Amino acid sequence: MTLTATPLPVTFDEAAFEAFLATRDEPAWVTERRQQAFSTLQDKFEVELDPEEWRRVNLRLLRPQEFSIRSAAGDAAGFDTNLQHAAEFGGRVIHSDGRTQAADLADELRSSGVVFGELNELVKSHRELVERHLFSAVSPETDRFSAWHAAFWTGGTALFVPRGLKVEQPLHSLIGLASAGAADLSHTLIVLEDGASAALLEETASATDEAGFHLGAVELILGQGANLRYVQLQNWNDKTFHIAHQTGRVAADAHLQWTVGGLGAKLAHIHQDVILDGRSSTAEVNGVTFAVGRQQLSYYTQQNHNAPDTRSDLLYKTVLRDRANVVWRGMIRVEKEATRTDGYQRCDSLMLSDHARSDSIPGLEIETDDVRCTHGATTGRVDAEQIFYCRSRGLTEFEAMHMIVEGFFHQIYDRIPVQAVRDVLGAAVEKKLGIG
Repeated sequence: MTLTATPLPVTFDEAAFEAFLATRDEPAWVTERRQQAFSTLQDKFEVELDPEEWRRVNLRLLRPQEFSIRSAAGDAAGFDTNLQHAAEFGGRVIHSDGRTQAADLADELRSSGVVFGELNELVKSHRELVERHLFSAVSPETDRFSAWHAAFWTGGTALFVPRGLKVEQPLHSLIGLASAGAADLSHTLIVLEDGASAALLEETASATDEAGFHLGAVELILGQGANLRYVQLQNWNDKTFHIAHQTGRVAADAHLQWTVGGLGAKLAHIHQDVILDGRSSTAEVNGVTFAVGRQQLSYYTQQNHNAPDTRSDLLYKTVLRDRANVVWRGMIRVEKEATRTDGYQRCDSLMLSDHARSDSIPGLEIETDDVRCTHGATTGRVDAEQIFYCRSRGLTEFEAMHMIVEGFFHQIYDRIPVQAVRDVLGAAVEKKLGIG
């Protein structure tokens, strides 16, 4: 496929950018950053994408000129959500077509100093918090998609937890597309100060079966000794395109647990970085993917160890059926200063069809001694004897397959402490197996 220079889509060209700015009611510093990002975007569209990351992503399927940023949100009532009613939340934010429909936070959390809500509003009311962190983890300079997002981001969810505060109730964020041809460029920004802890459960959903385009970014910034559990459950309809840069930066003695669910979308690509900046920082990354039909889901993950005594543990589990295609390209990078690093990555794929395809490519780049880094990948099929065994004991073929797939994912479920997430993933697997 071609990864070389292409012109900017007309709905995102210079005229569209100026028209977009005219609709925004934002501080001058936000507008200036957008203009810098748009200049970067113009340059990035003139250069080739990194073939190591993008050569297996069929971007010919994506026609950005067919999508545009909407001036009004579609009806959010039709979202088929998974997590929204599965747990009690301390606060929630709901977005539709890049615009916030609702935002609330429990009074006791607000009085404790937690800031949670719509990013568009917080750039005005909490500039001192947002300005120094926004795009500090996801750089607009990375590639054309990160610059594109930085120029046109439409809002999103922001969470700030002050030093030492432990938020017991999880928070919820819903990113939705409700209108045909709508483009959503929402941004998620989570900042935990030293010693703070919190959990944010985020999901994406479609209100209709019409095509949509999500070009997002996620920034997770953990101070010293902080603890964050972040879940993103991607469940767009099968006509939506999903591209995102997502980065977690972890300071000394902090811990990040990051769970990714890949269920929906026609074409999805996630660039996921975990950066361990401080001594004894740790990260656990969990991935659950179930692809059917002609879905194409791609992950480019990097575990960056920048300090001594750091530990990362990445485990992805993928199930494929029909003619689906899933790509995982992983890399553990250990810098010269990161002695006594412990890094692990693994991706297991279970094939339910002769026509599905899984590409799992682990890698290591180690610049120092005294480390322990391991990686692996497996691909296999459901054993016919397992199906026969289950059926001989009274189970239907569907029940047998469901049991086997649930067992395959169980190692991931055991790593997720939030029961609501485990329940939702289990229900989603059952629904996927029921697709003919």
